[in-house]
Amino acid sequence: MKLYYKPGACSLAPHIALRMAGLDFTLEKVDTQKKTTESGADYLAVTPKGYVPALEIAGGEVLTEAPAVLQFIGDQKPESGLAPQPGTLERLRVQEHLNYVASELHKAYGPFFGAAPISDDAKPAALANIEKKLNYFETVLSDGRAYLTGGTFTVADSYFFVVTNWSNFIGLDLGKWPHIAGYMSHVSALPAVQEALKAEGLLAA
Repeated sequence: MKLYYKPGACSLAPHIALRMAGLDFTLEKVDTQKKTTESGADYLAVTPKGYVPALEIAGGEVLTEAPAVLQFIGDQKPESGLAPQPGTLERLRVQEHLNYVASELHKAYGPFFGAAPISDDAKPAALANIEKKLNYFETVLSDGRAYLTGGTFTVADSYFFVVTNWSNFIGLDLGKWPHIAGYMSHVSALPAVQEALKAEGLLAA
């Protein structure tokens, strides 16, 4: 498998999941503005969507969209617990979190990473929208669970961690959400997460 990624972007979530699962894969960095890959290839030939992640799998097929890519990765190594068995309530809970992160939390951070800088007038409303989503996850984690669905790290955690980590780049202090802050500290220290961050140049090797 080959993962097309942009350092620190949502493609970091499947990168972490691939390492968690212990799967063999290669990485190719993408310039999402120029639509070219590190090797000089036309990224639009890989996916006409032009953004990351994209995962090339057997037979030359390419998967896109973080929730789909993450579930595929989890299903390659069922014993990892990254993706519960299809048809179970546990699986639906993971999908529930994946969809909420994708459609609500990820989208809420979007104004801060657009082509044009967010205006000072627009920032308060954008931050309030993020805070509303984080309030929900603070409630989820308030019972002391280690991860979003309980005691096992799943692909939903991979995605939530990566998106919430963007708070560091917009000056949003997670201290307001103590359960999330503790969760982020714990997840960031996991070996697979450390390896992925280092591989993308986000931590010193």
